[in-house]
Amino acid sequence: MTPLPPRVLHALDRFNAAHPWDHNAHYHRWILRQLPRRFGRALDVGCGSGDLARLLAARATDGVDAIDSDPAIIARARESTPAAAPVTFTLAEAPAGLPAGPYDVITCVAVLHHLPLARALARFRQQLAPGGTLVVVGCARARTPGDHLLAAVAVPLNAAVGWWRNRGRTAPRPLSMTAVTRPPEMGFPEIVREARRVLPGVRARRRLFWRYTLVWRADN
Repeated sequence: MTPLPPRVLHALDRFNAAHPWDHNAHYHRWILRQLPRRFGRALDVGCGSGDLARLLAARATDGVDAIDSDPAIIARARESTPAAAPVTFTLAEAPAGLPAGPYDVITCVAVLHHLPLARALARFRQQLAPGGTLVVVGCARARTPGDHLLAAVAVPLNAAVGWWRNRGRTAPRPLSMTAVTRPPEMGFPEIVREARRVLPGVRARRRLFWRYTLVWRADN
C-alpha cells in the first residue's frame, strides 16, 4: 500500500494538533458494553485522570481501585473525583504493584505496551474472580497489510472526529495522562499469539484509531 505523501501527513499533523481528542476515551463506552450492568469490585490499570474509573464506579457495588505510575496524573484524578465516589486512586506500578484481588472487572487502556506482556496478562488473570472480565484496549505496531489499511482509514476519520469534538471550543481539553509514552514494539499478530497462550479463549480484534482490544472471561 502506498504511504501518504509527506506534505499530506504534515498537514494532517497540524490539523490534529489544533483539534486534539482522546483516542482512549473513545473506547470507554465500548468497554462498558462488554461488562455486566452491575458487578462487585473493579480495577483500572493505568487509570490516567480517572475518567474510566469514574464510569466503572457507577456500576461497581464494592468500589473501584485505580492505579497509575504517574504521580501528577494520580493527583489530578483525585482532585477530579467527588469525595463520595467509591474510587481509590493509588500510585503503583503494574504488574507487580497491583492491589490484592480478586476483582470482578479489570480494565487496562493504552498501558499494556509499556509492560511485559505475558507477565502482565498472567497477573491480571490471577487477580480476576471466577466469572470476572478482563478488557484491554491496547496499542500495537503496524506490521501487516491489514494494520496499514486500518491506519489509512483512520487518518481521515481521526481528522473528522477531531473537528466534530472540538467545534466551538476555544481551548483543548486537558490531557488524560502526563507521563512520557513510548511507541509499541509488538505487532498485533504477536500480541494475539501471546494473549491466547496466557488467556485461552481470549477475543482479540484490531480497531480503528491505532488500537486493538482483548476481552477475556475467567470462566474460559
